[in-house]
Amino acid sequence: MEQVTMSDRFDCDNCKESLYGRKYIQADGGEGDNPYCIPCYDSLFANTCDECKELIGHDARELFYEDRHYHEHCFRCFRCDRSLADEPFTSQDEALLCNDCYCNEFSSKCVACDKTVMPGTRKLEYGGSTWHEGCFICHSCEQPIGSKSFIPDKDEHYCVSCYEDKFAPRCTRCKKALAKGGVTYRDEPWHKECFVCSGCKVQLAGQHFTSREDNPYCLKCFGSLYSKKCEACSKPITGFGGGKYISFEERQWHQPCFTCTECSVSLVGAGFFPNGDQILCRDCNTNSNL
Repeated sequence: MEQVTMSDRFDCDNCKESLYGRKYIQADGGEGDNPYCIPCYDSLFANTCDECKELIGHDARELFYEDRHYHEHCFRCFRCDRSLADEPFTSQDEALLCNDCYCNEFSSKCVACDKTVMPGTRKLEYGGSTWHEGCFICHSCEQPIGSKSFIPDKDEHYCVSCYEDKFAPRCTRCKKALAKGGVTYRDEPWHKECFVCSGCKVQLAGQHFTSREDNPYCLKCFGSLYSKKCEACSKPITGFGGGKYISFEERQWHQPCFTCTECSVSLVGAGFFPNGDQILCRDCNTNSNL
């Protein structure tokens, strides 16, 4: 350590006043430590408080945030004036806010419990409203819905199973809920897989069918069970799909099958003569009487 005697000059590097018997601070000047009296040191090197605009003296605790400097007692919440020196905080439009004030002013509130949804906590947002994850529950079973699917009904929310139990129509056959799709027959709902032919049990959704005594049948089964048979080919006459047929004295024919028993000429739209089980055209009937 360099010894300084009364004969040596020991002055403030700025104001040149003697530092003997006074407090001083040595600051790095690049080529050595330069001594400064306290007033000069503060005016040259101290930062200005961003809040009160006064210098932050050498003996004051200084806080620094985003290129801004504060006295410890000036580093406070803009809303409630709470000290932020040892508390978590945030900044909104350059105003410092404690977490409580920030949440009250800028965070959403849970519509179920009316408490603030704190930043970083799990939440659910729907229809412009916010819930704590644990507050968003099914209106029926009161269990948290979480990330599962749900169905809204006015101001209430239901998990899928509760909604189906409470509101969904039930299949006429199996009595289970129809969540979506299905078939309506005689104003009654059916699952597609439950709406089947009363004869062969094939699914009828998407295909032509008919009914007898309120029981649905595919066209093949209906024709086989209930339709009259063609006198010529013995196949059912259903009349479905625009098919035309001829009826005469308790007997029916498909239109293409209505031909002369002898010469096979079509009798549709022409005169004919019954002869026992036969039907004859005019010429064949004349020849048979010769």
